[in-house]
Amino acid sequence: MLKFIAFGLLTAALVGDASGQDEVAAFYKGRQMQLLVGSAAGGSYDLSARIVARHIVKHIPGNPSMVVQNVPGAGSLSLANQIYNVAPRDGSVMALANNGMPTAPYLTPDQARFVPTKFSWIGSSNRETQIVIVWNTSPVRTMEDLFTQEVIVGGVSPGTATVDYPLVTNSLLGTKFKIISGYTTTPVVNVAMERGEVHGDAARGWITAKAQDAQMIQEGKVRIIAQYGFRKAADLPDVPLLPTGQTEADRQAFALLYARQEYGRPFFAPPDLPTARLAALRTAFEDTLKDPEFLAEARQSAWATEFVSGAELEALTNRIAATPPAVAERLRQALSSIVATK
Repeated sequence: MLKFIAFGLLTAALVGDASGQDEVAAFYKGRQMQLLVGSAAGGSYDLSARIVARHIVKHIPGNPSMVVQNVPGAGSLSLANQIYNVAPRDGSVMALANNGMPTAPYLTPDQARFVPTKFSWIGSSNRETQIVIVWNTSPVRTMEDLFTQEVIVGGVSPGTATVDYPLVTNSLLGTKFKIISGYTTTPVVNVAMERGEVHGDAARGWITAKAQDAQMIQEGKVRIIAQYGFRKAADLPDVPLLPTGQTEADRQAFALLYARQEYGRPFFAPPDLPTARLAALRTAFEDTLKDPEFLAEARQSAWATEFVSGAELEALTNRIAATPPAVAERLRQALSSIVATK
């Protein structure tokens, strides 16, 4: 009797799974999906989104088509607010946000109209390391100089690492960054460096630098003088880490700030997706990151990929939500400094 019950339960589970897969395929067949990107066209996030979009549709049941649309503004908060409050919750819309977006409700709560733990996390295409990069004519030549000389750096907007990281190190460590925000993308900051408008970028993604700045680095036009984090990037062993303060309170503050490096390039969807469709999107994303054609295109673009699962992003988001209020308040105070705009 027990054998028959077990067989019946297994059969029901298999039938239910097959039925779920059929429903997913039927939903996506002939459908045009949207992949919304929370940054301007031409930057590294935009590049990442477009490469993923070209390949992920092969791995989604039903093989839909996908269009990419840029929704820049406020460090991806415009995008996140739209995804949370307006976008359909049926699995037809995905998004790629700046990696500071998941911490925004704790650091800039007046601008964030979403709850990160309720997003449907799909996965990330890499983890990240931020670096301090300066033009070769900059008077700042070493990490120690950041504490004794003013260095003018170009940033995108509050909410991005290019602005938030130097604000926090100025406040908690005593660096002397002068931040000019309002540049649309990192390539535009490069032009500003070359023109002498700014000395450098206080928090450029190392993955971005390897993809977009390789020639400048090789030719010695720019110097990498520091990196952020609790451990060095494997391929930057000689670049010093900026300090993380003197106390446990300092360490906790930097842990919240550096959480965005673990998000890397986070792909997500609106809350309350049907369970089977979210599972299908997570599987499709993982399969894409293993796809030889995708990997070949990523290598051609000098984009180093590292699969991070949706479950990992979900767990990270839950940990961030448990941050002590006093730690978040300390970072909020640091981020409240006035930033000049171009």
